[in-house]
Amino acid sequence: MPETRIVTKRLRDHPEDSWTIDRYLATGGYGALRKALGMSPEAIQDEQVKASGLRGRGGAGFGTGQKWSFLPKDVYPRYLAVNADEGEPSTFKDHMLVERDPHQLIEGVVISAFAVECHQAFVYVRGEFALGYERLRRAIDEAYERGFLGRDILGSGFDLDVILHRGAGCYIAGDETGLLSSLEGERAMPRIKPPFPAVQGLFAKPTVVNNVETLSTVPAIIERGGDWYAGLGVGRSTGTRIFSVSGHVERPANYEVELGTTFRELIEGLAGGVPGGRSMKFFIPGGASSPWLMPEHLDEPTDMDHVQNDLKSMLGSGAIMVFDETTDPLLVAWRLAKFFAHESCGKCTPCREGSGWIEKILYRMSHGLGRPDDLDLMLDFGDNIVPGLNAPFAQTTICALGPSIMSHVVSLDRYFRDEIAERMGADTRTRIPVAAPGGGSR
Repeated sequence: MPETRIVTKRLRDHPEDSWTIDRYLATGGYGALRKALGMSPEAIQDEQVKASGLRGRGGAGFGTGQKWSFLPKDVYPRYLAVNADEGEPSTFKDHMLVERDPHQLIEGVVISAFAVECHQAFVYVRGEFALGYERLRRAIDEAYERGFLGRDILGSGFDLDVILHRGAGCYIAGDETGLLSSLEGERAMPRIKPPFPAVQGLFAKPTVVNNVETLSTVPAIIERGGDWYAGLGVGRSTGTRIFSVSGHVERPANYEVELGTTFRELIEGLAGGVPGGRSMKFFIPGGASSPWLMPEHLDEPTDMDHVQNDLKSMLGSGAIMVFDETTDPLLVAWRLAKFFAHESCGKCTPCREGSGWIEKILYRMSHGLGRPDDLDLMLDFGDNIVPGLNAPFAQTTICALGPSIMSHVVSLDRYFRDEIAERMGADTRTRIPVAAPGGGSR
């Protein structure tokens, strides 16, 4: 099946110079901005973005226009913060957009800032995006030079300054309130809500935080209309989405498809399926924080609501990780737990303590030291992080890193309990303790 390229069209059609302003202008760039500046902010919000059904592409999937509408009326200044701190393992879509089509992002930022009536925007870029940072920095300078940023943009009377901020490799800055704390010069740690950022965000002022892919989609919506965009996709999951497919597939890459496309069409069609004649064991549909799915789910649609409500997982960051029959699910779970334990900011006790203990237990299970009751022990322990465990979006922590710790544990219980029980009964009697990372044993 072919892709439906909207935000990736330019970088696919002109890979040699898609990041330059000359190429952007030659392919219709900043035309949507000219159109938007002739509209009212209310029309952009209601008749275009809300009508399009666009939902956040950073992971939460919240309605973009609805989020904008939460800003209190007549309270200024207000800010727009762009979340380009893409730190979810195997997620690389925003990296591509920042690096290969930065002007599309800038145009989306200017239109969105005009729509929410803000005059200062911040782009928070992951520190490891070296080339992306350089190209975005150059693109911002070019936009200022050509009159697309700064004072009296295109003679409209609208002013906007954009500040590019480089992060320092902290996963928790991907949480919108952690990002705001970092922008203010504090350690990136999430904040209790309420108050929500729309009411009291950056510098205690009303703030909208949007993801790179979300804002990169705005110019196309303005250019072709909210109703056109709403006609793509399925149900409340309108439009297209970029999926980062990686792992045991023939063609790992970013693919932009209409939402509602099946996982099979993505994994076996576009990405070429599992190589070497091997079969799939399981896949993760939405980044490291999402519960796993099995081969029997391949024909399910990439519908945000369906995946969340019926499959008890989520599309999250759009990263699909595929694992073949040679994969040890315990090792995968341990590596993910190790990542989250390392990235926990330590603010919430269930996450600070729980992530470390989950990682230790999974280490011993995956290295031949497991006990027959270890899986139940983790589930009992994890109930203090995600009450009930059957409600994966309930949590006792401020941000979603807490529930992310338990996603892979719940998946092990859901799909591999018998296999694990058999291994634990044998391994604990026959294996010799092995050294834990950093010395010692677990």
